[in-house]
Amino acid sequence: MIKKLTATVFALAMTFPSIADVLTIKKDAPQQYVVQKGDTLWDISEIYLEQPWLWPKLWRMNPQIDNPHLIYPGDMLTLVYDADGQPMLVMNQKYKKLSPGVRKTLKKADAIPTVPLEFLRPYLTYEQALDEETIASKPYVLGANEAVKSQVTDHILYVKGDLVRSQFYGIYRKGAEFIDPESQEVLAHKAKLVGTARAFRSGDIAKGEPASVRVKNVKQEVKAGDFLMPAMEGQSLPAFFSLTRPSTDINGSIIASTNDYTEFSKYEVVVINRGTDNELKAGHILDIRRPSPKVIDGTDGPKYYEDTSRYDKMTASVQGLFNESNAESKLWVPPSEKVGELMVFKVYNNLSYAIIMETMMPIRLGDTVNVDL
Repeated sequence: MIKKLTATVFALAMTFPSIADVLTIKKDAPQQYVVQKGDTLWDISEIYLEQPWLWPKLWRMNPQIDNPHLIYPGDMLTLVYDADGQPMLVMNQKYKKLSPGVRKTLKKADAIPTVPLEFLRPYLTYEQALDEETIASKPYVLGANEAVKSQVTDHILYVKGDLVRSQFYGIYRKGAEFIDPESQEVLAHKAKLVGTARAFRSGDIAKGEPASVRVKNVKQEVKAGDFLMPAMEGQSLPAFFSLTRPSTDINGSIIASTNDYTEFSKYEVVVINRGTDNELKAGHILDIRRPSPKVIDGTDGPKYYEDTSRYDKMTASVQGLFNESNAESKLWVPPSEKVGELMVFKVYNNLSYAIIMETMMPIRLGDTVNVDL
């Protein structure tokens, strides 16, 4: 069964850098397109645009749709051009006759999302990225009402911390480190949801009285040392994302993935080492780039760096240090090339979760992310 998803298409009065104002329609873009179940707004924009993240500009004029703007499976989209020759998509909205006149109505089917939300929901609901200080400040499990090493549903847990009676809490486990490849600093720890519980005693740390919670459900066995946060903390999921380029220079890299793989494809989720400290926001679109192989042009002609001898590498490095243009061996460093695009959807101080939206080739751990202004 296809899961129903609802999202409001965000307001179209968005501002973009002047370089992004020109829309380029693909040569093979169809004149008309019927929205299919499973489509996302991004999918449809890829049919028409060379830069899909600019799709709101393609929808800037649509007098047939009331605000908020919604599109549904079965709707017919038509590509037209305004008086200035600028492209835009309009929709052949269905009407329902009502006395005394004709008014537009929303169909009962669900509108399609900006991006495939089912790919994002697990990473907003079940996973957090928290720094050491934040984790240390959270209430944590001391033990249970039975002397067992792991707890399951309906067990009572005793917690060091002051909790709110009757409130639901998520129980998290501190996991792997997210390490910045540039500074080698630990940016945060992965925190995975292992269960939920409801508090029935608030506790009082000052008096040495632990709080008490009853385990309601578990994804994994709960253990002593697991920490608690209010059940909805850090789990919000926007109905839609306003897709824009950042207004400041961003230069970072892909430092981890949520599936622990080193190579990724479209719609997979990765972690980058930039966040609110770098003015990143949910909905920001970044380019993914990969350095091209270095070449040493030596006495035997040009060869890729990894295929040359230790002597050629040393010679090229020393001569490059002194900037000798007529050196026997010269190291050439070609530019990085774009291999895809990603959208940031969950942002912390110094890192962010992002979903890969476009790929020219498989994306890899260590690929850089940036936006050039």
